Amino acid sequence: MLGSFLYEIYALVTPLNMVVMAGSVTLGIVFGALPGLTATLAVALLSTVTFTLPVELAMVALIGAYVGAIYGPSHASILLGIPGSAAGAATALDGHKLALQGRAGEAISLATTASVIGTVIGLFALIALSPILVKLALQFTSAEFFLLALFGVLICGSLTSEDMPAKGWVAGLLGLLIASVGMETIQGYARFTFGIPELAGGIDLVPVILGGFAIPQIIRVLRDLDSHRGSVSGVNKLWPRWGTLWRAKFGIARSASLGVGIGVIPGVGEDIAAWAAYDAAKKADKEPETFGHGNVNGVIAPEVANNACIGGAIIPVLTLGVPGSPPAAMLLGALNLHGIRPGPMLTFEFPNFIAQMGAMLFWAAIGIFVIGLSMAKISLQVLRLPVAILMPCVAFLAVLGSWALGLNMFNIYLMLGFGVIVYFLEEMGYPVAPLVIGVLLGQMADVSLRRALLGSNGSFEPFLMRPVALILLALIVISLCLQSEAFKRGFARLWTKIFGRRERQAA
Repeated sequence: MLGSFLYEIYALVTPLNMVVMAGSVTLGIVFGALPGLTATLAVALLSTVTFTLPVELAMVALIGAYVGAIYGPSHASILLGIPGSAAGAATALDGHKLALQGRAGEAISLATTASVIGTVIGLFALIALSPILVKLALQFTSAEFFLLALFGVLICGSLTSEDMPAKGWVAGLLGLLIASVGMETIQGYARFTFGIPELAGGIDLVPVILGGFAIPQIIRVLRDLDSHRGSVSGVNKLWPRWGTLWRAKFGIARSASLGVGIGVIPGVGEDIAAWAAYDAAKKADKEPETFGHGNVNGVIAPEVANNACIGGAIIPVLTLGVPGSPPAAMLLGALNLHGIRPGPMLTFEFPNFIAQMGAMLFWAAIGIFVIGLSMAKISLQVLRLPVAILMPCVAFLAVLGSWALGLNMFNIYLMLGFGVIVYFLEEMGYPVAPLVIGVLLGQMADVSLRRALLGSNGSFEPFLMRPVALILLALIVISLCLQSEAFKRGFARLWTKIFGRRERQAA
């Protein structure tokens, strides 16, 4: 795999690929930096634009935009104190304080270099872990694929709902229900179409994604126009501080491990990775009270983690067909649009595809280093543009992207209606990520469940007798139990009773 990866790095170096990579990284940085625009939206919009391009060129554009958009919020977080994403909010806590101290250039250079390091570690994790997961995935039957889809929706709901996991589960199950609309795939009858002919073919993913992520963001940003803070006056020297990074090497390793690990968990994503790494860095620091007041480790940790999460999130996309984060979910949709079937057969149908994705991540990392540092001073001016001008442009792109898929006006109505519904759901605390994951995994869950039951004459034996199925079932039960306060208290008492007794005996 490593030899193929090194060859693909060289093979991708063509003028067209490099121009597309540079353009998509720049576009991604802009989307990540501007308030209200996200990596998920960048990949979703670009998926519609690149639909007619060759697969390799389309993937170059999507990976470049993905990496650029995850890194981009660091510019707004540091220069304006306005995070372009939830992950950027972790960087803003210390990054903006550094900028106000006249160290904006230092903060941006550290964030950029940390993002490059995180992306490179993530791509090596992708190359190292993907073959292992492919071998495991070859043991999957319909029972395992159903349990995997169910686990992805439940764990995403548990970790993305701020107040109570049940809201995340409700959102995920709603996504599974939406995915069941249209022609049933095994016996061929229409479900939940309510006599509307346009629903017979099912609900297209792109309008759901654009409506779910673009419309609520547009409404919120325009609603909160007056809540933005001021920016710094200038940017000092932008050369990376290698000594600072070397002193933070153990923290970088810890943050990268967290990023990759969280990325592999279905549907969780870069935002949680950044905050988990920030919290771990604060707890491990000798001076935790300095966090939030301009500690450079508060900039390095979240930027390493959220970019390492990219490689981790792509691993289950390619090997299992399950997205590890919302932007990775858009990438999965783009792969399906281009006729690429992620899963255990990917390495047989496209032997070098995983190595190609790793090589694209490598060149995207180089791109954010060069372009990110070059754009720092420009960003300071661009970020001051009124969002009241930018948001209508985003709305236009969302409408155009929905219509371009089949040139169908119904998709525009679907996108707008879905966006308004998601806005009110989010205002009530229901997260959108598990809903979108549910839509993506719904067909796999539906077909896999019924195939497993048909193959066993209605018996649940395949779910209870196969080793991999039992592991997934155990993970589902554990993830549900961990959300119960009574279970946590009981487990804590049991732990204290067992290990507390041992400690007393040792004393």
